[in-house]
Amino acid sequence: MFVKPAPGRSARWPGTLRLLEAEGANVPETDFWLRCLARGDVEKATPPAQLAPTPTTKPDGASA
Repeated sequence: MFVKPAPGRSARWPGTLRLLEAEGANVPETDFWLRCLARGDVEKATPPAQLAPTPTTKPDGASA
C-alpha cells in the first residue's frame, strides 16, 4: 500500500528507524503500518506516476 505521513506527523520504518519520506512510499501491509494508519500517523495516498506499479505481462505461451 502507498502511504505518506499525515500532516504534522512522522513515521519511522521498523528495523532501520529511517523516517518515512514526506512524498510517501510503498510499504508492506503489515500490522506495524496498519497500526500507523489507524493511529493517524500515516494516510493512504495515490503514488506519483513514476512510482505507480506497472502491470506486468506474461511471455507468449506462458501458463498461469
